[in-house]
Amino acid sequence: MSPSKNMYNGAEIFFESLRRENVEYIFGMPGGATIQIYERLYDIDFLKHILVRHEQGATHMADGYARASGKTGVVLVTSGPGATNTVTGIATAYMDSSPIVVFTGQVPTNLIGNDAFQEADIIGITRPITKHSFLVRDVKDLASTIRKAFYIAQSGRPGPVVVDLPKDVISAVSSFEYPEKVEVRGYKPNYEGHINQIKKAARAIAAAKRPLLYVGGGVVMAGASQELRAFAIENHLPVAMTLQGIGAFPGTSELSLGMLGMHGMYWANQAINHCDVLVALGARFDDRVTGKVDTFATNAYKIHVDIDPSCIDKNVKVDVPIVGDVKRVLKTLRQVMPGRPNTDEWWQQIRQWQQECPLTYEKHDGKLRTQFILERLSEKTRGEAVVVSDVGQHQMFIAQYYKFNHPRSHLSSGGLGTMGFSVPAAIGAAYAVHDRPIISISGDGGFAMNMQELITAKANKLPIKFMVINNSFLGMVRQWQELFFEERYSFTDLSEHNPDYVKIAQAMGIKSFLVTRTDQVDATLEEALNYNDGPVFVEFRVIKEELVFPMVPAGASVSEMIVERLNPQRML
Repeated sequence: MSPSKNMYNGAEIFFESLRRENVEYIFGMPGGATIQIYERLYDIDFLKHILVRHEQGATHMADGYARASGKTGVVLVTSGPGATNTVTGIATAYMDSSPIVVFTGQVPTNLIGNDAFQEADIIGITRPITKHSFLVRDVKDLASTIRKAFYIAQSGRPGPVVVDLPKDVISAVSSFEYPEKVEVRGYKPNYEGHINQIKKAARAIAAAKRPLLYVGGGVVMAGASQELRAFAIENHLPVAMTLQGIGAFPGTSELSLGMLGMHGMYWANQAINHCDVLVALGARFDDRVTGKVDTFATNAYKIHVDIDPSCIDKNVKVDVPIVGDVKRVLKTLRQVMPGRPNTDEWWQQIRQWQQECPLTYEKHDGKLRTQFILERLSEKTRGEAVVVSDVGQHQMFIAQYYKFNHPRSHLSSGGLGTMGFSVPAAIGAAYAVHDRPIISISGDGGFAMNMQELITAKANKLPIKFMVINNSFLGMVRQWQELFFEERYSFTDLSEHNPDYVKIAQAMGIKSFLVTRTDQVDATLEEALNYNDGPVFVEFRVIKEELVFPMVPAGASVSEMIVERLNPQRML
């Protein structure tokens, strides 16, 4: 910085503000509207800029960094197409409550609304998918706006914030003052749950015969995993997790029922159907969990803890709403519990369900299956890796077969279901976590959507293990076509035009492997996991027709689970 009597131009204010926010990384790509910021960046040494190959990749990287670290991810892109390319990544972060701040360049203020070159109304475009957005029209407001943006992104229920920076604001000069406190009119998150409601919940749990904890991503975001674990163990409570809640409670614990919902475990969904007290922690009763709402946990007394008051009674009416931070509420709940519920008979019933319908797949025909690969990966990493899944069948298999032991270890696009998430999000996670393996797992369909970011991984020598589960299909859509559309596989077969992914990775200078047989899996996984001189790529060519079970059909009751193929003749 070269301030003159505390006077800075907009680019200098931008970086001085990021320094005050302890920003470590910016994921971005330069352009005409932000060129002055990049000119200043040339001399900045307190943070690292990661040059991406597509702006969507930048948002997923910032998102992956935020999910893995608990800090706010930062994106910097130019105006027009640079800004609009971030939209899918912003929506992904919004749906999963991930804190990112996206700085977009904008045409000069006097040209806004004039259809100027590379102009887009990014504030209007992203308003429904951001927690808040700002257009900075005066350089005097720049520092305070950035301060508010980081505060809003991180506080309460986290989420993405967009800050639009007109070109003339970046070059204008002003004095610099960074506010110590933030006041945002109408925005005041409530972190402390109401004590009377918490006591009411405690009495209900203590008296329950068939209690169940239903844990969502809010527990991970709140850093409440230790409190959850202590509460569950003290009261011997079964714990079922949503896709985003995976990792909040150890998957290897005897109290863990694994994932619930559409592709959840049979016994977890049975527990939902038969519980008498359901405690939702940082979860939002989304349709992938509830199925047909009218038949969801009909006999249960429902308790809902969430920091976002708009989530309460949104999808399912509850008996005890508690608005507050899950970590703080769990601490208080432990203190006021009047006793431990008697869950012995309940656990006998759950164990019986686990024996009735265990998670299984064909293991003796010698054919390569995703479940086998993930089981071996889980064993070899002992559940210690950070696994970044894409979207589709492999995503659900990861949730079922990989045993996560830690929060912020399972990164996946849940709410929006964004294909193409895994590769760039894993790059972001690699900047947040340095002492555990970072493993990106994609299907062949999703991998093709953002595989250009392998260049970014190679350029920065990131030791990420990129894995593609190639079944030559858009597998999950194909599964729906088989089960519900009379096996009419309309435009889901990718086999004819899939490229040679190993050669593509090799062309980028990445060490690569192809696995087609089960007896190749162990040795290849070990070699990939032990390779740390940059990224490594593995393509697994698995059978085409595997399906994910159990499955609750969309819009059906949880009790209508499908646990095996409807047409056994389709079995290989």
